[in-house]
Amino acid sequence: MTKADLVEQVAEKTGLTRTDVAATVDNLLEAIKKSLENGKNIEIRGFGTFKIKPRKARKARNPRTGQEVPVPDRKIPVFKPSNEFKTMVMNSEVNRV
Repeated sequence: MTKADLVEQVAEKTGLTRTDVAATVDNLLEAIKKSLENGKNIEIRGFGTFKIKPRKARKARNPRTGQEVPVPDRKIPVFKPSNEFKTMVMNSEVNRV
């Protein structure tokens, strides 16, 4: 599902215009990015948590030359789904064989 698909689905369910829904989705995503950029975690009950996770510096290898390459420490955004969300996905029709 793309952002456009999400906007279309929300617009159909709410009766709002696609333009209004697109602006709302864009603002929501921007708020999430800004909060993470400022070091704040975001918890959406029943959905999950967005947070920044530090990664330690390490040595990697260039597969072509075999030479060691230093990789500096960095921070990456991560998403951890809530137990409720995981259970819902696990019990969905798509996962049944």
